[in-house]
Amino acid sequence: MKLYFAPGACSLAPHIVAREAGIPLDLVKVDLTTHRLADGSDYYDINPRGYVPALELDDHALLTETAAVVPYLADLRPASGLAPPAGTMQRVRFHQWLTFIATELHKGFVPLWHPETARSTVVAATRKLRLRFDDLESHLDRQDYLLGKDFSAADAYAFAILSWTAVLRIDMAGYPAITAYLQRIAARPAVQAALQAEGLLRAAA
Repeated sequence: MKLYFAPGACSLAPHIVAREAGIPLDLVKVDLTTHRLADGSDYYDINPRGYVPALELDDHALLTETAAVVPYLADLRPASGLAPPAGTMQRVRFHQWLTFIATELHKGFVPLWHPETARSTVVAATRKLRLRFDDLESHLDRQDYLLGKDFSAADAYAFAILSWTAVLRIDMAGYPAITAYLQRIAARPAVQAALQAEGLLRAAA
């Protein structure tokens, strides 16, 4: 399988899950400014949507959307414990968190990445994100990971997105539980390996 990724983008989540599960991946770096690969080819020819991640399976089928790719990889190695069994309430909670991360956190950051975004929009987006951080802080103050005491693929997605607070210089001083959560995940060997492979280890330290 091939994972098309950009360093530090949301594609970090499936990268982490694959390493946690022991799934070998060929990593293909995408320049999201030019939408070109290292060999000069056009990424739009692979993924017409133009963004990452894109997971190319061995039969050349293409999967996109982090919230879909992450559980797919986790389910390839059920013994890894990265996703709860289908049909359980814990599995419902797992998808609940994936949806929350995708729609409330991931998309909530989008206006902050664009220099042309109006200041009023940046302020409103940041205010809404802080409401979501408040919710997450309360949850993580009671347990180590989103689903309880064990790391899951949903945590990999949350880590990838919440790490953007450092890049965008969002003050997280009021969120000690989230800060400890990110540090706890960053210390995992598989996460360290993914960060190293993407050239992010120094930035994450």
